[in-house]
Amino acid sequence: MTKVFEALSFPCGKTMTNRLMLAPLTNTQSEVDGRLSGEEIHWLSMRAKGGFGLTMTAAAHVNPLGQGFAGQLGIFSDKHLPGLSKLADKIKSQGSLAVVQLHHAGFRAPREVTGDIPVAPSPSEKFGARGLSHGEVQSLIEDFIRGAERAKQAGFDGVEIHGAHSYIICQFLSAEFNRRTDEYGGSLKNRSKVLFDIISGIRKRCGVGFLLGVRLSPERHGILLEEAVDTAKALFAAQEIDFLDISAWDVFKEPVAPALQGRSLLSYFTTLDRGDVRLGAAGKVYMPEDIQYCFEQGLDFSLLGRAGILHHNYPQLLRDNANFVPNRTPVSREYLLAEGLSEKFLDYINGMWPDFIKEPEL
Repeated sequence: MTKVFEALSFPCGKTMTNRLMLAPLTNTQSEVDGRLSGEEIHWLSMRAKGGFGLTMTAAAHVNPLGQGFAGQLGIFSDKHLPGLSKLADKIKSQGSLAVVQLHHAGFRAPREVTGDIPVAPSPSEKFGARGLSHGEVQSLIEDFIRGAERAKQAGFDGVEIHGAHSYIICQFLSAEFNRRTDEYGGSLKNRSKVLFDIISGIRKRCGVGFLLGVRLSPERHGILLEEAVDTAKALFAAQEIDFLDISAWDVFKEPVAPALQGRSLLSYFTTLDRGDVRLGAAGKVYMPEDIQYCFEQGLDFSLLGRAGILHHNYPQLLRDNANFVPNRTPVSREYLLAEGLSEKFLDYINGMWPDFIKEPEL
C-alpha cells in the first residue's frame, strides 16, 4: 500500500498528500437557498481531518434552474460565499485540498424543486424539458465559469466539472439527448464544445494555478464508450485540466457493449497517453485491496464514496494498518451520526440504499 501515501502533484502546482480523494457525495444537507449548513461543513471537514488528500463537495448547482434535488449546495450567488469560505478554510487547515464540484442537472432538474420547466440541449418530451436557445447555451457556459470564480474567491483550491450521470454536460456529450444543429450539436467535437469552452473559460479567468478536473461517465447515460474514450483523448491532448475522474460505478467491471468486452472498462482509459493529466476512478472501491487494484490498473488516484461515509478517517486507519478491514453495512443510525452525518443525510441514504442503515430491534 506504499503508493497510496505517496504525494501526487498536479500540473497546476497543487499537491495531494496522498492518493485518496473523497468522492463528491449527494447529502441533501444544504439550506433551501443553497447555502452551506453547519451539518454539511461538519461532515466534510471531518473527512479532511480524517486524512483524505482531497476533499470534494457534493454537486453544487451553478444556476437555480439546474438544481437537481432538495437540499443541494449552491454556488450561483455571492450569498453562498460566506459558507463556502468557511468550508474551504476548514478543509485546507487539515492539509487536504479543497474542491467544489460544479453541476447543472439539465432535464434531471425536477420541476417541483426548481419551480420551472427543465432545460436540456434539445427538447425532450420524455423528460418534459425544453431546449436551450443559442444564447442560453452561452449563458450556461458562463454560469459554470462564474461558479469556478466563486469557488476561487471562497478560497478553494479548485473545482471539478460534473460531466457525468446524464446531467447537462453529459446530455450535451450524448448523441441520444443532443440533437442540436448549431455548433453545439452534431459531431462529437461539436457536442463537447460546451465542456471545452467551460474548461478554457475557467483556465483563463481562474489562472493556471487553479486545480481543474472533469468527471465523465464512461458508458450508459446516453454515452457510448468509444465516444467517452475520444472525449478523454481530447482532454488529455489539450492539457488544460489537471485530472480526469471516471465515474465507473464499478472499477472491476467490463464494458456494457458486448463487442468491447474481454478487457476491463478502466483499461480503455489507463492505456491512453494522458501527458501530465492525472487519472482516477470511483466505483465500489472499498477494501484496501480494491485501492491497490486501482493502482495496478494504472490509475493515479482513487475516489472513495461509501467507504468515506462509513469511516471519516479511512486514510488514517489504512496508513496505520495495511490490513485494516472497513466496517460493512448495515450500520446503525447512531454509528453514522458519530461519523459526522446529520439526520437529513441519513434520511437521504435510507431512501437511496435501504440496506445501508440497520433498523433498531423492536
